[in-house]
Amino acid sequence: VLSTPSSHCSFWPTFEEYLTGEDVPEDVIDINRAKARVQNVSTSTAHDLVFTLTPNEVPKALGTSVKGNVSNIKLPRGLFQSIHNETAYVKVAVLVLDVGQVGLFKDPDQTGTMLDNVMVSVKVGGRQIAGLNDCVELTFSHGLLPPNVARRCVFWDTKKGQRGGWNTSGCLTELRDRETMCCCDHLTFFTLLMNPSLDNVTAQALFTIADVGCGISLVFSALTLGLYFALRFAYKKFKSNDTAKIHVNLTSSLLLLNLAYLLNRRIFSLGHTGLCKGIGGFTHYCLLCCFTWMAIEAFQLYLLVIKVTNIYMRHYVVKLCLVGWGFPALVVTITGSMNSYGKYTIMDMANRTTVALCWIDSAHFMVHYVTNCSYFGLILLFNTLVLAFVAWKLFILQHTTAGKEEKIEAWKGGLTVLGLSCLLGATWGLAFFTYGAMSVPAVYLFTVLNSLQGLFIFIWFAVLYYPKKDATTSSSSSGKNGKVTTASHS
Repeated sequence: VLSTPSSHCSFWPTFEEYLTGEDVPEDVIDINRAKARVQNVSTSTAHDLVFTLTPNEVPKALGTSVKGNVSNIKLPRGLFQSIHNETAYVKVAVLVLDVGQVGLFKDPDQTGTMLDNVMVSVKVGGRQIAGLNDCVELTFSHGLLPPNVARRCVFWDTKKGQRGGWNTSGCLTELRDRETMCCCDHLTFFTLLMNPSLDNVTAQALFTIADVGCGISLVFSALTLGLYFALRFAYKKFKSNDTAKIHVNLTSSLLLLNLAYLLNRRIFSLGHTGLCKGIGGFTHYCLLCCFTWMAIEAFQLYLLVIKVTNIYMRHYVVKLCLVGWGFPALVVTITGSMNSYGKYTIMDMANRTTVALCWIDSAHFMVHYVTNCSYFGLILLFNTLVLAFVAWKLFILQHTTAGKEEKIEAWKGGLTVLGLSCLLGATWGLAFFTYGAMSVPAVYLFTVLNSLQGLFIFIWFAVLYYPKKDATTSSSSSGKNGKVTTASHS
């Protein structure tokens, strides 16, 4: 009787080898933890072979196509044709193994769990099959998984460590909504590892950080608005500063976003469907406003730093406000008419709630990818291009300016532009790194930096616009007539 995990790990490869032996006839194996099918296959076959991989069921041979959401393995016909010169028929063994909770095939470094606690083994004629041109396709069917679950196609590598371990070499993972396809260039024991990037403890820590950071950001966003109106009251020229008006609109959208977030979970806890839909739509609107005003900031930088010739735009700020506040309203109206907002939860692998918000519900989560991820991706690309142009222009300016004082002023303006671009784009871009091995550090960094964005903008705004001893208000702005004349934020 086998009683230790290490003895099990050595037994099953031996059992797999036994199934493809000459003395074993075509048959099915149906025992407690193992379901297998042994089948002779012609090496001159003109079709791929497909077998089902349903847990607790013996694999079934299918046609060339699979109907419905069924886990399956496809063996390419090229695999058999490559050994046609050696033999006319070859024995194929497909094994579905339930590893249960007893620690079979347990990697000491493993943090994820196997899908359905199932491993799949394929053996062809007792041979070591590797380096295939046409990969073996394993399709693991599952329900709609939470977005925080990372999936990896792995195989058991007996050469890893003392007892073996999981390896991804030679396997590609293709993620789909309700299934995961593994494309591997060899045959062995395979499984799908699922690893939640956010467990309950991590999620609660992030919520605490976000609550504190958003509270701080809310206060300093209000201080930024107060400072702006104080400067408008004290200095008449400041009223015509269009750049400052854009900063204030971005700050206003950020203030509303922080307020919406702080109210969100509290309204969720009330259990009122209508209120939850309302705050979910309002949160989405504020987020889109922030993204849009980031793009407007980049557009303004383009006008100030790159296109420095005089420009006249009638009702310039009014038009920007129509875009910055109106376009998100249009998007939210459309998504709201689709009944997209409601309760949104993320569960861990033990079906415990880690995240509970009023947001875009799971049934319409494609709306999130289109209106948030894709939209911000385009904005981030635009901001990055503007930043690259600005950095190049400032580099040229620094090397062509004759006087030392002028060089200092050029770098002063450069640091301002770079700081603005980073504050309004780079930190949000961390969201694209919250998947995979570095997901948890990226989520922490994303949460800290973006929850404190209101504080950063206040510091930047105060340093940039607070009156100096030798000047009242000197800024990079267009006048009331809309003329853009300078790119210096001195």
